[in-house]
Parts: sequence; C-alpha cells; structure tokens
Amino acid sequence: MSLLDQPHHDGSAGYVPAGQHAVGDVVPVQVRVPHAAGVRGAWMRTVRDGEPRVVEARLDHAGEHEDTYVADVVVHNQPTHYRFLLGTPAAPGGYRWLNGAGVHDHDVPDTGDFRLTTAPPAPAWLGAGTVYQVFPDRFARSARADEREVPDWAEPTAWDTEPAPHAPLTGRQLYGGDLDGIAEHLDHLEDLGVTTLYMTPIFPGRSNHRYDASTFGSVDPLLGGDEALARLTAAAHARGLRVMGDVTTNHTGLGHDWFATAQQDQGSPERGMFLWAGSDGVPAAGADIDPRHQPAYVSWLGHHTLPKLDWASDEVWRRMVDADDSVIARWLQAPYELDGWRVDVANMTGRYAAADRTHEVARRLRERITGLRPEGALIGEHFHDYTGDLPGDGWHASMNYAGFSRPVWGWLADPAAGYNHLGLPVPYGRGPGRAMVAVMREFASRVPWQVAAAQWNILGSHDTPRVRTLLGSAATVELAAAMLYAYPGTPMLFAGDETGAVGSNGEHARTTMAWDQAATGGARWDLETYGVFRSLSRLRRDSGALRDGGLRWAVVDDDAVAFLRETPDERVLVVVARGPWRGATLPSWLLGAQAPELLYGGSLVGTPSLTVGGDGIRLGGDGPAVGVWRLA
Repeated sequence: MSLLDQPHHDGSAGYVPAGQHAVGDVVPVQVRVPHAAGVRGAWMRTVRDGEPRVVEARLDHAGEHEDTYVADVVVHNQPTHYRFLLGTPAAPGGYRWLNGAGVHDHDVPDTGDFRLTTAPPAPAWLGAGTVYQVFPDRFARSARADEREVPDWAEPTAWDTEPAPHAPLTGRQLYGGDLDGIAEHLDHLEDLGVTTLYMTPIFPGRSNHRYDASTFGSVDPLLGGDEALARLTAAAHARGLRVMGDVTTNHTGLGHDWFATAQQDQGSPERGMFLWAGSDGVPAAGADIDPRHQPAYVSWLGHHTLPKLDWASDEVWRRMVDADDSVIARWLQAPYELDGWRVDVANMTGRYAAADRTHEVARRLRERITGLRPEGALIGEHFHDYTGDLPGDGWHASMNYAGFSRPVWGWLADPAAGYNHLGLPVPYGRGPGRAMVAVMREFASRVPWQVAAAQWNILGSHDTPRVRTLLGSAATVELAAAMLYAYPGTPMLFAGDETGAVGSNGEHARTTMAWDQAATGGARWDLETYGVFRSLSRLRRDSGALRDGGLRWAVVDDDAVAFLRETPDERVLVVVARGPWRGATLPSWLLGAQAPELLYGGSLVGTPSLTVGGDGIRLGGDGPAVGVWRLA
C-alpha cells in the first residue's frame, strides 16, 4: 500500500473549519479514506476531562477513489484531543488508529493525537512570506557609523574581515552595522520576498551580539539609538513589512543597571529580581553558579556575565511585562511600534530547580503583546523538544530546530565534513529519508496544527553553522531551500544564507553582507544561490497551498521524498531527491482537468521527470533534483 492509499487528516482548512474555536463549539472534522485502505466504518475518539469517548463518524461523500467521513468534536478541554478509529476487517487486528503521527496497527499513547485549541492562531502576516533574520552589527553600515566612538570592550574590525570562530574575539569584533544601514537595504528584503524583518537584540551591552543587555531602556547608540529604530520601523511599515525584536527574558547582562543595584543594595527592589546562591529554592553551589563572583548568583549555563532573572519576583513582572513602560510594552508602542518579540532562551525562562513558571510567562507575555497590538506575534527560542511548551495559548510558535532544521540537516549534511550540527558527540548525516520524515511527523503531531503551521522553520541562524558549510555545496543547499519553502510553517532565513555565506559555527557564521558584490556577484555573493532563494520565496508567497495547505506524504524513500500541500482550491506536489532513486507512481485521481503545471524546477540540480499515463503519475528516479507542480 502506498502512503497515499492511507487514510488522512490534518488541521488545515480542508479538514477542519478555519478560525478560532471556543469551549462548547461543535466542530465538524473530516477524514479522507481511500478505498485501497480497506476501511469499513470510521469512528472518532475524543478525551473529555481525562476520559475517552467514541462516536461514529458519518459518511459525508462516497467518491470513485476515496470516501470522506465527518465527525463532530465538542470543544471542552484546552486543548481538546481527538483521533480516528478505522475498521479494517480484512487486515490483521481488524482496526487502525489515525492520529497526528500517522496510521497505527496497535494502541498508541495520546501524545500524538490531533488537537483543537481555543487559543487564537498566530497572526496571518507571520506566515505570509519569509522571515528574515538580521544580526545588526553585520548587515550594513550607514554613513553615520563612521562618526561613532568605539567602546572599550570592542575590537574595530574591517567589513570584509572573516569573523573569528572562537573566543576571545568572537564577542568583541565590532563591524559597525547599524539600523540606518538596514533601512537603506529594505529593497533587498522586498526583492527576496521577505515580509517580516527580525533583528537580534538592539539594546546596549558589552558584546556585538547584545544578549548581555546593560539596559532595556534604550537602543544601543552604536546602532543609532532610539531614533534610528523609529526610522527603521516607519520605513519598513511603509513598505508593508513587519518588524520583530529580540529580548532576553531569562537573564540580563552583568553590567545591567538592575543587576548593579542588586549587587550593591541588598534591600533594593532589584535584589529580589535575581537568583542568589543560598536563597530560597537556590542551592549554595552548582553548575550555574560561579563561586569566583561574590555574592554568588545563578547565571545562564554558568556564564557569569548573564545573571538569571527570578520570575517569582513581582518586580520582574512589573518591569518586564506589566508596567506601561515595561520592556515588552514600551517598544511595541509609538514611535517604535515593533510588531512582536522573539524571546531568547524561552525554554529556560522562569525555570530553575523546582520552580517552573515558563507557561505562565508565555501566556502573560502574549496577553500583554496582543493587548497593545492585537496582531502582535510572540516566538520562543527552543533548541530541542518544544512540544510540552507549545499548547497554543502562549508562544505562537518556536524556532523549529528540532522538528525541521535537524532532520533536514541529518538527511542532507555530509558526516565526513565533521560539523557537530546536532550538538551530539557523534558524527551524523546522510541518514535515510524515512528518518527525516519520522522526526518531522513526531514533532508536528504533538502540537496543535495552528502552531505547527506557524513554526519558524530554519536552515541556519546566528547560533549555527551556515547551511552552505553544513551541506557542502550550493546544489545541496537548493534541496534544503526547497524543503524550507514547501514544508508547513514559516520560512526563516538568516541574512547571508541567500548569498552563499559560510561559517563553521554560530560565531563564525555571523558574516557581513558583501553589498559591493550584489550587482555582479563574487566570492561572497553567489548570484545563483540568491536566485534559488528568491524564486522559492516568491513561489511560496504566491501559492495558497504552500502557505496554508495541509500536508500528505506521498513518497518516503532513502534518497527522495515527495509530499502534497493542499487547500480546498489548490493541490501542489513537491519532490526533493538528494540523489538517484527508484522513482514512484502516484494515483491519477490526484490530477485535475488540466495537465500538471511545473511551478519550480531545479536550478543548480535537475528537475525530476513527471509523466502522466494510464497507470498514474510516474515520477522518474532523477537526482539530485527538485520539482514543484500544481496538480489541481
């Protein structure tokens, strides 16, 4: 049986009515059952107040090749879980379960069940196009940058200099990029199909990355100060672009004015904002406490320059969230008007030892953001298993390293290159396609569809090696880019990946943009790679199925995968092959009245052959290759 002969359901508009659901709503959900599956009857199982309930699904449409059943989900819990029970009398066992992870011939835990949430989905603009990540020091310098005094912590560095990959220079190299420089290159973002600009921190600190903020009350003068942010957001909004900031809710910098007061005055409100060794709930010593710095305090992963905030403190809540001039609120309002926040180390915020306030922080941050900007967005950084932190009512989505980046790297990266992209002490890469798809399905199944559909899918960021370095060639990057723009979620692109930037780790990857080569190309501006990202980004922007459609896997081979993205109005077939493979035949009923329309064929790799015959849609075993077709 092929994958397309299996029953299917997902949370997209083809199966679940679009829009926000409320407690008490009766939501009709559909399941697609191909005749080849041998199903004789369908039921839906929900879990209400911890107890399962099974109701029979009604046959809604009997088709020539497949039937559609409908069952009503009563929204009662947040979230409400459901799955389908399928009668298969001719198969061993006599039944199958269908949940978010797929079809099962045995009982499975509820963790992979479909979910309906009462929380509003992420704002539509977030997934409308590409999110473009900018590391402000490395993107572009305006003429004003030459007038600014270099601080004592910094090492002035020429724009074309390769970044240092290791300490002590990594945090000290200052290239002088600024916010006016970003504003001067918004044409580049628009040409690339970008709809959201996301900047890493812009508050002053004692490093080029600025995750060690010395204050949240002003924009770093090295970037142009508060006025430059207002100019940039105004210029971006005038073009229809959104702008998101980056904030550290887990910690401040060692030089932060709050922490300085806390160290000097034990009776100050600031003292209670941090976690001190030996205080309530905090051990006197530990991996996160450096005894060389007294009074000893908890810091992020033991880095003494990043003291950890205590979210049990009312003063933390007031200054970070609740006050009119709080960190979260101030920069969302005029004249700055950020459209939302990406939160650094979101998975650790509010967590320490027995204390766990992470979900409360996420919910209240979202309430504050959407209270000021109803279409505001909240994204959490999370490097590993985020599923327990994304019930749908806090972070709109997370940076999808676990559910997208790592499986794609693991399929396409060359283990001989030796880059430890998984954070594990073993080489990994060129794994089978079925392993990549298994990881993707496992993670996507454990969050509501509206979360999975908003996840920031990433090929690289300021914290990872460059995708060109990981994958080794521009041709392989094209395969990864096709996955980025065709898979459900929001594509996020780190500035420079579209020009072929290289870098062996996060610090080394924070390269500058070679604007002097943009028109003609050069060693630091690969025009062919730029064309790949530009074409795919625009293709996704213009296709409703690629932006908002459901997902059905059609082929999962060691060296190739194919999947469908579908809305009620459009069906798109995506084929990505890393090398030659055996090919496949898909059923002809996938086609509409017209012949398949090629929307994208490989530029640096080949285009798979696709022919239509009496036995169906035949995909040739070409590879490496990329093809995207509109079928109906």
